[in-house]
Amino acid sequence: MGKCLFITGTGTDIGKTYVTGLIVKKLRDAGYNGGYYKAALSGAEPDETGALQPGDALHVNRVAGIGETIPNLVSYIYREAVSPHLAAQINHNPIDFDKIKRDFTRAKGKYELLTMEGSGGIICPLRWDEQQHVILDDLVKELGLGVLVIADAGLGTINAVVLTIEHLQMRHIPVRGIIFNNYIPGDLMQDDNRKMIEAMTGIPVVAKVQHGDTELSMDVKVLAGLYR
Repeated sequence: MGKCLFITGTGTDIGKTYVTGLIVKKLRDAGYNGGYYKAALSGAEPDETGALQPGDALHVNRVAGIGETIPNLVSYIYREAVSPHLAAQINHNPIDFDKIKRDFTRAKGKYELLTMEGSGGIICPLRWDEQQHVILDDLVKELGLGVLVIADAGLGTINAVVLTIEHLQMRHIPVRGIIFNNYIPGDLMQDDNRKMIEAMTGIPVVAKVQHGDTELSMDVKVLAGLYR
């Protein structure tokens, strides 16, 4: 059974999938059998046959050269670009967490280092109906995973990162590190953001990704060590 790392972001559209693709590519380029899995994806576009295409998962699949099939990449795919709990309600197709656990276990058994990407931020609702109330952090805790936080390097990130990490720690979910996206080398504010976040949380910024990067600038052994 392989090791796993969960990827969350400080919010939507901060480049979580983009950075995830670089992470899995880095591992695979170094010879690790790296894989990818996502429980639920919203905002999928249909192809010419009408089949929904999970853009985020397909991006990672392509960039990292995994060569995996869609059913093995994502368990639930919804067209509406809304939170998974609402998309599930709209489609009358609620998430079955027993299926999620089976799919996760299969993926973990297939890959040496499995990267599981979340939906939105860590408090994203996955199911909210008369039968179950499940938030993303509930799933992370149930699967016993550690988390890597992806954050934008710019203005406002201190608040977003510290609140995300404090919530994870309150839930007793291990935080393995932070990666800054959209980093500008030599930017005074962004460098101070890193310093302040590390001082306030005790969690290191393990890598900084610049706009347009095609490689993750990080020691691959350090990266692999984040997987448990």
